[in-house]
Amino acid sequence: MKKSDISPVLVNIGFGNVVASAKVVSIVTPGSAPMKRIREEAKKAGKLVDATQGRRTRSIIITESNHIILSALQAETITQRFLEGKGGGDDEEQ
Repeated sequence: MKKSDISPVLVNIGFGNVVASAKVVSIVTPGSAPMKRIREEAKKAGKLVDATQGRRTRSIIITESNHIILSALQAETITQRFLEGKGGGDDEEQ
């Protein structure tokens, strides 16, 4: 397999931020106590990535490497982008 054959599928998670779809384990909503606990533990461990651009966190993306990514887009919106394999999108959508 040639190196050029391997191209990561990047998915827009809002405001020009993208994530490699192959590295994502789950996309969850941030409201529950366990999700708040995961967020705080990631912050302490230095594995928290805030991609909200100062807006309210509406979804949490968990990666293979246990990094936690916060997004201002709804979990349903990001899930739809993953299913469509869509890298672009409207940054104003929330």
